Amino acid sequence: MTPAERVAIHYRRPPDRLRVYDQRIVMERDDVIVTLSEPLELAGPMKLDGDVMLERGSLVVWFTFPGLWHDIGRFHAADGTETGLYANILTPVEIEGRTWHTTDLYLDVWCPRGGSARVLDEDELEEALAADHVDPATARRAREEADRLLETHARGVWPPDVVGAWNLERAKATLGDG
Repeated sequence: MTPAERVAIHYRRPPDRLRVYDQRIVMERDDVIVTLSEPLELAGPMKLDGDVMLERGSLVVWFTFPGLWHDIGRFHAADGTETGLYANILTPVEIEGRTWHTTDLYLDVWCPRGGSARVLDEDELEEALAADHVDPATARRAREEADRLLETHARGVWPPDVVGAWNLERAKATLGDG
């Protein structure tokens, strides 16, 4: 693997939304693949409780764990300041070379820098369930994964060490950007 390799992540959001994210591979092991987003082109800042999570020009260091029902993003403001950790609850990523596929399961876990983890978008999962965009067993599995992340965070064992080891500066330096 060369640091400049890229991956195309096909990210499905039922019922009919598909986005393809082009990211650079920073590090690859059997248990985790670390990627770096391109600077984000957002219409406006993504905020929670008045605090900026992401904004135009933000970078995200992503951690994809083959076989798991979530990924983790280290979110940053445009100036590089880390804002927190964001876990998408999703189907295990299907990795086919440098093309990946996954389906968003609506729930997210947000942990602001120095704060406590909490589940986001439970209302979106309920709406998707009511509209038959997700089946009850998958919705139950999504809730179990979000609950597991909260519980392991409370015990101090989530996120895994690799997330702490790969900050933005290290990711950029590995790619020759820093």
